[in-house]
Amino acid sequence: MPPVLLTIAASDPLGGAGVQADLATFAALGVHGASALTAVTAQSLTAVTATEPVEAGLVARQIDSVASELGVAGAKTGLLRRREVVELVADRVEGGVLPAPVVDPVMVDGKGVPFVAGEVEEAYRRRLFRLARVITPNRREAELLAGTSLPGPEAVLECAEAFRDLGSDAVVVTGGGFDGQPDDVVITAAGEAWVEPGQRVHTGNVRGSGCTFSAALAAGLALGADLEHAVATAGRFVRSAIEASASWPLGGPGPVSHILTPSRLYFT
Repeated sequence: MPPVLLTIAASDPLGGAGVQADLATFAALGVHGASALTAVTAQSLTAVTATEPVEAGLVARQIDSVASELGVAGAKTGLLRRREVVELVADRVEGGVLPAPVVDPVMVDGKGVPFVAGEVEEAYRRRLFRLARVITPNRREAELLAGTSLPGPEAVLECAEAFRDLGSDAVVVTGGGFDGQPDDVVITAAGEAWVEPGQRVHTGNVRGSGCTFSAALAAGLALGADLEHAVATAGRFVRSAIEASASWPLGGPGPVSHILTPSRLYFT
């Protein structure tokens, strides 16, 4: 059986982001995807119209059923939304039920406005970040975490110590929202930092690109890639996904495509 990866995140009925994007990415990269839903949503291409959080006890039962029946080689988180769920995931990592996860800290909207309560951010900082294998904030999330504006990779590198202070093994600030070239910036707890070059694709169809990156990164690490190779390959996978859906004629920001080349061309 291939490695089992567990995504702990919310649903996207349009199939572009959240659990749906994670599972599609896992399948494309040759790992078996399992899921624990944290919220059910109704969405259009331009807005979230309804959200129903899943009670923390039910999230716990989902996680535990996957871990007991299949085992979990890797895990990633998306929208957790509630403090109790952030702490639940941390408890399962500390208890050995889950491996150190890739944490996608979904905390702000595209304009940088927080849409989770301050207690959720505090729980991330106090409990989950220090247990993470990698944290993958986008520019706006990274600005919230660093407490300063980050227009480009150089600004991220200048704040490297602030990201190391989060306590995870590594932080990857994804560059899709930077003012210039969409380079990713990698900062490790061991003191390393580097810029992973990106290439901008001119399209509005980028829905789920952050989820897809963190899922691809989790898949690569579970398949045995080192951090540098996993980051580079996840970035290449996302660019291919964006290119594949760039011309889709939709009425708003559409999803990236997960119908891509077989996984043997990504992680070998």
